This record gives sequence, C-alpha cells and structure tokens, in this order.
Amino acid sequence: MDFPDPDVIRVGDMYYMASTTMHFMPGAVILRSYDLVNWEIAGHVYERLDDTPARRLEGGKTIYGQGMWAPCLRYHKGTFFVCFSANDTHTTHLFSSERIEGPWRERIVQGFYYDCSLLFDDDDRIYIVYGNKDIRLTELEADLSGPRTGGLQRLIVQDRRDIMLGYEGSHFCKVNGRYCLFLIHWPRGKRRRQACFVSDSLEGEFRGGDVLDDDLGYRSRGVAQGGMIDTPDGRWYAMLFQDRGAAGRMPVLVPVEWKGDSPVLGSGGKVPARVETTSSRPAHVCGKLYSSDDFTYLPDTSGKTKLKEVWEWNHLPDDTLWSVDGERGVLRITAGKVSPNLTLARNTLTQRTVYPSCAARVEINGSGLHDGDYAGLCALQGRWGMIAVTREADGFFLVMKGRPGEPDMTIGATYDESPGREYARVRLDGPRAAVKAEIRYGRGKDTAEFFYKKTGEWKKLGTTQRLYFGLDHFTGCRFGLFVYATRETGGSAEFGDFVYEAGD
Repeated sequence: MDFPDPDVIRVGDMYYMASTTMHFMPGAVILRSYDLVNWEIAGHVYERLDDTPARRLEGGKTIYGQGMWAPCLRYHKGTFFVCFSANDTHTTHLFSSERIEGPWRERIVQGFYYDCSLLFDDDDRIYIVYGNKDIRLTELEADLSGPRTGGLQRLIVQDRRDIMLGYEGSHFCKVNGRYCLFLIHWPRGKRRRQACFVSDSLEGEFRGGDVLDDDLGYRSRGVAQGGMIDTPDGRWYAMLFQDRGAAGRMPVLVPVEWKGDSPVLGSGGKVPARVETTSSRPAHVCGKLYSSDDFTYLPDTSGKTKLKEVWEWNHLPDDTLWSVDGERGVLRITAGKVSPNLTLARNTLTQRTVYPSCAARVEINGSGLHDGDYAGLCALQGRWGMIAVTREADGFFLVMKGRPGEPDMTIGATYDESPGREYARVRLDGPRAAVKAEIRYGRGKDTAEFFYKKTGEWKKLGTTQRLYFGLDHFTGCRFGLFVYATRETGGSAEFGDFVYEAGD
C-alpha cells in the first residue's frame, strides 16, 4: 500500500514507522510492528494542520502534491518526536509525545528543512540534516526551536552533476560511533538508487556513494529512500520504498550486513524477493491497514465521533458537514460548496488501495441530494474515476464519470476544474443504489472499473478507467466516499455497509 518516505525506529521490541500523508487528514500516520513485515496503524500525529484556504480547497487553491512530506520519527529519553516540512506553507513542524498514540504537542522549528532527519547525539546535542542536491547539517538549540547560536552548520554532501534528482530524502543515524547518512540519488537516464555516506565525526568528511541499485524486476523503478533499523537480536535491515504505478509508493524491507564500519544493503547488490524476519511476539495478530465499516459508531464523552484510523479525509474536513448515525449505521455527508468535479469536493473520505487488486462496495441513499449533486464511490487520483447517484428534475440517475488523459507530472498544488467525462448513465427507480469499484494494478496497466447491483447481480457501468501515478497528487490511488454539488449547496447523502476486499 501507499506508505511512502518510511522512517522506522525500534523501542524495546516494538518497531514504529512514520509515513508521508501529504494532503490527507488526519495526517502523519504511524504504524507499528513486532517483525518489520506485518504492520498495523498505531495512530496519526495530527487531526488538522494549518487551517489555510488551500487546505480547505477554497479560493482556487489546493495542496495536492504538497502538504506534509517525509516525516522523521525519533525516540529520545522517553519522548517520541516527529519532525517534517510542509511544502505548501514552507514551515517545519515538530510534534512530541510520551505515547505513540498521543496526544501530541506541536511547535514550529525556525527555518525550512526539506526532507529532514533529526539526530540526538550522545552528548545531548541535537542536529538536523536536510536539503536537495546540497545536503546540509545544522545544530539546533536544546529546545529544538531553531538553529543554535554559534552551533555547527555545514554542507556535508553535494551533487550538481547531470542528475534527474539530486541527493535528498535524508535519514541520519549514529552506529558504533560513526555517523551514517542515507540519501536517495537519481542520475539522469538511470533509475533511482540508494546512497550512503559515513563519517567519523560531524566536522569530518562524509565518504560514500550509491550502495543499492535494483528494481525487483519492476519497470526500472528503483528501490530507494529510507533508513536502517536493528533488531533486538542484533540483525540489521533498511526500510526503503519503491514506486508501483498508480498504487503508489510502497515500503520495501532490505537486509543489511556490515563490512567494517559501513553498511552493505541487499544480497549481491540486489533486493531479495523474500526476507525472513523473527517476531518478538509471534502470538500477536496485526490489524489490517484497510477495513470495511458498518458506521455503527457512538460518540465519546465530548460528543465527538472518531472514525477508524484507516480513514483519512481528502484535505481538511468541515466537521459541520459530516456525521454518523450509529444506530442506523450510516455516514452522512453534506455538500458545503459548489464544485466543478470530484477533486475539488470537500469531505471526501478515503482509504488506501491494496496492490495488486482490491474492491470496495457501498450502499448509497441519495434522497437528500439537490438537483445537480453527485454522491458516490471513487478511485481518487489526478486521473480519477467514479460511480455516483445524481439527481435531476426528472429523477435519480446512476452515472460513471472519469478524468481522461495522461498523468500530470508537474509537482505542486493543482486546481483542476475539468468536470471529467460522463461515460454512462442509467435511470434509477429511486434514490438508493448499491455500487462497487474494482481496482487492478499491473505493469503500466492500472485500472478501475465500476459496477452497480441490478436484480441481485453486479453490472458494469461505463468504461474501464485508466489510473496513473502523477506528481500533481503525488499519492497512490484511494477509494473515496464523496458528495459534491454543481449548482447549490446543502444537499446530502448517506452511505452504509461499506465493504472492502483485498485480492491476491
């Protein structure tokens, strides 16, 4: 699944992984594991981050392709730390908590530290490594508020040759008294590689270069970017990631051995297709990273409804425009803005999709829709597809729409007002429908198909929608439940009996 930019630590016999969530809320997801292979969601670091118009999908702005990138996860003297840069506001956020489940305290670190990595050194001095092409090291104040006055600041690695992507994705650690810096490297005309540089001191020369160049036989998509972790019994691994088309960027576990004081990744320079690990708690069964949902939630003592951790909203949600009726088992979403298409709809509730195939189905009640509203199930990406109930003056219809064309490879926020193309429409007898989306991933042939239930059988509606990983959204495809208005606000729909199935 799409858990990019992984940073992994071990506390006792438990491993924790932080991953990029970009424009999704709650954000900065953290997973946990006892064996580095099977993972479950421990929680999210924040519910909301910087309430800006772009994060609310307002004012002709979005944060697609931006938001929070590449979190650094650390544990020091009984406290967890998560540090990352937000690429839409150019701020560096630092969260801390004594418990991985939170609550988390937030502060801003003075300066913008792209793809940063923290190091708490043995003498309690604190450093941050960051950058693209020019990788810099800066000593921080003891309270991590910003650069330390008179502290160490220097350039440690640089690459300005003919490159597709210079060194970035810093992961910095200290092993056996030596400083190890892991970076991603992408020479022009070649695939991404993993690089490693080592130094005996922070003032000394960092020596190294590319240490892993492999694609696991998948379309020359290199396995790279991440850091190392040791096990309680002294073995070492690297947790990196690989692009897998529209499914997104997926963690890859790589064994590590030491040659002298330098790490050697993989086996014979390659990533093994299968990696054996040992669980410190073999009886523990991890929860799934996806879930069905009957929406039978009950509010807590403060009256707030907390959804399962597998759910994340597309951009900041408006909490006044969604609710759950736990007794009836329905999620209600109300359209609070007029939107030209799916990607600009607020309060779209999403889950990651599973490689190599998966399906989701849901029941929709569109009786509360206004004319021109859409309520449905989507495959959310820059080139999206959807099946939805829509209401017109002469009744209810079920439509399949999609955004055709090649992916947008422009990094940064996009404000796409294209309404998409309607491929098919059928009249409904009333406002209710049961719909399904099936997603299949292959070697450059990632697709979504949409179905509705008629007389007890699933019938395909519309075309097969091609899916693409583009830099406009910079995330893997997700299932989403949505409602949006094209004419007036205030319409609503209810969703019930959401069922998620992962294929082989």
